[in-house]
Amino acid sequence: MSLRLIHNKTDLSTCLDTLKKENVSIGFVPTMGALHDGHLSLVEKGLSQNDIIVVSVFVNPTQFDNEEDLVKYPRTLEDDVKLLGTVSNSIIVYAPTVQDIYGEDIKSQFFVFDGLEHEMEGAFRDGHFDGVGTIVKRLFEIVKPEKAYFGEKDFQQLQIIRKLVEIYKIPVNIIGCAIHRAEDGLAMSSRNTRLTKKDREAAPFIYKTLLFAKEQFGIKSATKVTEWVEKQFKKQPLLELEYFTIADTKTLKPVKRKSKNKTYRAFIAVYAGDIRLIDNIALN
Repeated sequence: MSLRLIHNKTDLSTCLDTLKKENVSIGFVPTMGALHDGHLSLVEKGLSQNDIIVVSVFVNPTQFDNEEDLVKYPRTLEDDVKLLGTVSNSIIVYAPTVQDIYGEDIKSQFFVFDGLEHEMEGAFRDGHFDGVGTIVKRLFEIVKPEKAYFGEKDFQQLQIIRKLVEIYKIPVNIIGCAIHRAEDGLAMSSRNTRLTKKDREAAPFIYKTLLFAKEQFGIKSATKVTEWVEKQFKKQPLLELEYFTIADTKTLKPVKRKSKNKTYRAFIAVYAGDIRLIDNIALN
């Protein structure tokens, strides 16, 4: 089989139905395109566990709270397809139009994710997780994969998708994959290509701060660690801290007092110029 590019859900369903009749296992990696090594690591993980991987390339309008960010989001389908072709031929690229996904009704479904949607990103990006839930649910209904792969860089999104699958009893196994980083520690993101040279040089400070916060979390309270991080960013002229939160990995609620039987992560959002970067790290 050679890599296939499909633009509508009818053709995709026909293709996948044929493969499933032949007992071919289907994995799924949803993306918004502008693919990088982080995406490829998800695809490679998927290929190690499935016969075929469907990679969707779709810039989803309903998850952007900022119209300008949607307009500026990089769209590089031709390059994305070439890049995927270097990985394997056992890939189907699904690059639908907005109409193919939404018809004429381009709006989000409303979701309740047990409060996960109100923390961190939810507090700063109004309606974002309704948009995420809407597109992921629709893509699961179209692709019907056995397994789907998501990066832990968007850890809150990963937990929300797990909750979505649980609430709607969607028969898919959600697999979280480790954050893929550049050599200097910056978490891979399609937005990184839009950083100026100076901002790109400053950005690895985000991960360095997370590493030090992890070290400090063993000996200091979450409040003290948070105060320290906030002070460090005040000394950074090119980076503006939006939030730093230490949260319970299950509820995503900020930790008030550490408990031995819980796991915690530190979450951060930072502006480098007008580019918003997020990252996180496991603390225990």
